[in-house]
Amino acid sequence: MTTDVVTLRGLRGTGRHGWFDFERAAGQEFVVDVELTFDTAPAAASDDLADTVDYGAIGAAVLAVVEGEPVRLIETLVQRIADACLVDPRVDSVRVTVHKPQAPLTVPFTDVTVSIVRGRG
Repeated sequence: MTTDVVTLRGLRGTGRHGWFDFERAAGQEFVVDVELTFDTAPAAASDDLADTVDYGAIGAAVLAVVEGEPVRLIETLVQRIADACLVDPRVDSVRVTVHKPQAPLTVPFTDVTVSIVRGRG
């Protein structure tokens, strides 16, 4: 079981996700945190980027999902982000949290988040 973790926090992008038409028309900021679990030992031994997960590429893939095809539910968005992170076969599992700080609530709030953990089988 791999316990090594690389975390990217606060990835920010504008998406057109939401249940309401006005959310999809205007767009809003989404903030994403991802925790990637994988074996960092090969990279530590070689000191070579080719032997690790490129978190710059993961960050770009996450933002491509956020800024890409609109979905209605954050649950769908967070799953698509997890799928994008698991494309790299070295990633054993991923924890994804999507923050929607401008969610259309009628009560005072600070943030709305959805978090999931996904892995390989």
